[in-house]
Amino acid sequence: MKISELRSKNSDELQNELLSLRKAQFGLRMQVATQQLSNTSQIGKVRKDVARVKTIQQERVMTK
Repeated sequence: MKISELRSKNSDELQNELLSLRKAQFGLRMQVATQQLSNTSQIGKVRKDVARVKTIQQERVMTK
């Protein structure tokens, strides 16, 4: 997910995006635990997306 896409979203959309990313992250962790995940690089991608969303949210809090 690109940072420009995230900046164009409003706060509610960012919160929903964060929620869906957290659910995806949990699902990937469960797949790793049950040895069903073949592409483990997905975990890192989701973690970075979560960090991006949280960064945008923090930037908006700091500018207010």
